[in-house]
Amino acid sequence: MAAAWTRVFPALTTQFKDDESLDLPAMERHMEALIEAGIGGLTVCGSVGENYALEPEEKLAVVRTAVKAGKGKLPVLAGVAETTTKFALRYMASCEALGVDGFMVLPTLIYKTQPDETMRHFRTVARATKLPIMIYNNPIAYGGDVTPEMFKALADEPNIVALKESSTDIRRVLQIKMLCGDRYVIFAGMDDIAVESVLAGAKAFVAGIVNAFPREAVAMFDLALAGRYDEAMAINRWLAPLVRYDNDPRFVHYMKFFTMKAGLGSETVRLPRLPLSGEDRRRAEAVVDECLRTRPSLPKPAARAAE
Repeated sequence: MAAAWTRVFPALTTQFKDDESLDLPAMERHMEALIEAGIGGLTVCGSVGENYALEPEEKLAVVRTAVKAGKGKLPVLAGVAETTTKFALRYMASCEALGVDGFMVLPTLIYKTQPDETMRHFRTVARATKLPIMIYNNPIAYGGDVTPEMFKALADEPNIVALKESSTDIRRVLQIKMLCGDRYVIFAGMDDIAVESVLAGAKAFVAGIVNAFPREAVAMFDLALAGRYDEAMAINRWLAPLVRYDNDPRFVHYMKFFTMKAGLGSETVRLPRLPLSGEDRRRAEAVVDECLRTRPSLPKPAARAAE
């Protein structure tokens, strides 16, 4: 099964009102702004989307909003981050009924699976749907690691078509390419090594910073895909003070704060998360204010030539 997934897929934030209730109209406005900026697809209910802080019916409301915003023109992927395989299957069936185009599947949360358990989880969810699947590998955040050898073994599951590589080890992308060739669409998974991931073989990017700076993030990655690395790196250097926060335990707080500062959403997070405060907030504000002040002029689009 092939999936024409490429370019930047936002790891969308979930917008809340001040009372922490869902703000679906704000989410729709945010999605429309990102689509206008030229993204390649929508990814909802992932880590940045605070999946684990949402009630089951809230997740489906977010998915429904994304399907409406995509209008059948952009692929919409639902993040699958459940505590058991059974719960994942139930959620996926509900999302499929809503019209999603595919799934971004995490290992089960809370319990850190052993390699054989990880493989059984992914094989079970893959065989429960005909839709294409991206596996999200983030061993630092979730414990279980999907190694290059495990991806090679999973290549016999035809609808596992892509992977988001977030181990922070840039060598992983090349290792997977060497073992699996072009079997998978490889997504860069960390904001601070997106351009480097293209050099290693990535064709797409699940990005957090695109929530706040969509045009710049899209331009940077499209330029890299087109082989215009000097221009891509110029934007990358400008974004560097911001994207380093992608490796912070409070990356959700920071991405929402930057999105608020850029005028594209709210910074409200759900308890037990608290808004940034004190010196951390002052430092982050100084960084994003400087980036807003020095926002670069973007070169002519490279996207269409890269597809």
